Amino acid sequence: MRVTTETDRCVGAGQCALLSPEVFDQDDDGIVVVLQPEPAEELREDVRQAEDLCPARTIRVLD
Repeated sequence: MRVTTETDRCVGAGQCALLSPEVFDQDDDGIVVVLQPEPAEELREDVRQAEDLCPARTIRVLD
């Protein structure tokens, strides 16, 4: 699994960081930061949920 984001589209809602703090964080402006671009398999469900709930649809999870 590989996680990418389009930071220029991020609206700073923070759902990703709340759902999967091991993989996502936010910078000082609230923009998504990917901490683990290739997270462990046991984080898959949380990462997928973050992708689904992102209001800007900026998170992409590639298998």
